[in-house]
Amino acid sequence: MSFDARTFRNALGCFPTGVTIVTTTAGDSSPLGVTINSFCSVSLDPPLVLFCLDNKNTCLDAFKAAGCFAINVLCREQRELSIRFASRLEGKWKDVPYETWAGGAPILSGCLANFDCTTVDIRDGGDHQIFIGRVERLRCAQDGEPLVYYRGSYADLRDED
Repeated sequence: MSFDARTFRNALGCFPTGVTIVTTTAGDSSPLGVTINSFCSVSLDPPLVLFCLDNKNTCLDAFKAAGCFAINVLCREQRELSIRFASRLEGKWKDVPYETWAGGAPILSGCLANFDCTTVDIRDGGDHQIFIGRVERLRCAQDGEPLVYYRGSYADLRDED
């Protein structure tokens, strides 16, 4: 390997990603959520998506045990929510509106899209775990702009005419 971890991370940062909050519930039914940008589609038929969660994340065991998760695709106006759920602060759910669907994971209000998923597989991915879920239900907003992360910070999409 002719590059170090920082160089690798910087190169990955050249690929802009959407920002999501992945949610589930703990064993006591309390809501859990983590900001992630490692989310993508896997298959259209059946409808599968994946996200990756760091092995050091304190919620990892709860996500593994839950059997379900929701991916909440954030809009530009939800930047502060992204920052909140990226932190380890207590009380991150205070005043956060959400609902639950059949899967039981919190579905955040005001997102561009929400995917309610049943976990179908968890794979080792080096320093992360790869969660694959079958989408059981979804919601998609008709308008709005995504929250985007690029080169280590939030970025805006701009139309150039």
